[in-house]
Amino acid sequence: MNTKTIRYESETLPEPTADQIAQLRALEAMPDSEIDLSDIPELTDEQWSKAVRGRFYRPVKHQITARVDADVLDWLKSQGKGYQARMNAILRRAMLVSMKTQPADKKEKHRRKSI
Repeated sequence: MNTKTIRYESETLPEPTADQIAQLRALEAMPDSEIDLSDIPELTDEQWSKAVRGRFYRPVKHQITARVDADVLDWLKSQGKGYQARMNAILRRAMLVSMKTQPADKKEKHRRKSI
């Protein structure tokens, strides 16, 4: 089977057709008891207990040039291999702490764009 994957940016997604909207509304109205699970059995509570949120999430990386104080860079490099990943982890932690303490309206401005 030969398939071609087409990717869209959220800003350029085509509008759903009238037929697609009708199908979505019909699915939305369908009770869970009518969903055919014969080829996709429901997960058990045991399987859900082992689930990990975001396990395969990998943020998009952008290559940048940044000026960093020499002593900061020396310290990062002194910690061993992976100083750029370590720098990113430190920045991510600071971002998450900041997002928890910001008012909701500011968080909206900094929210990641949909993939």
